[in-house]
Amino acid sequence: MTKLTAKEEEIMGHFWEKGPLFVKQLQELYDEPKPHFNTLSTIVRTLEDKGYLGHTVFGTTHQYNAVVTAEEYNRGTLHGVINKYFNNSYKRVVSALIEEENISLDELRMLINEVENKQKK
Repeated sequence: MTKLTAKEEEIMGHFWEKGPLFVKQLQELYDEPKPHFNTLSTIVRTLEDKGYLGHTVFGTTHQYNAVVTAEEYNRGTLHGVINKYFNNSYKRVVSALIEEENISLDELRMLINEVENKQKK
């Protein structure tokens, strides 16, 4: 999955939240000063080229829709971070969280129990 820029992520957020949109509708979601229509159109077409959006033709215009869910994107992004910074080791991720005290042992035990329960189902 191709990495998105911050602006591309922002725009995808609108599609994930609102559903299919025309570029004009996307532009209306912004406060003043609104981004230029052509700028949004270019970014939307780039997102389509990257495989994040698809479109339906309505006469001379296109309505765009997300073809990658927010959950799929988040999983891919998380995997990229784990691969890049933790040498693809989930054990290193958990160790880092524990060392930084971002997760307590009790929370870790709860997570282990949740995983075990999901595996039993």
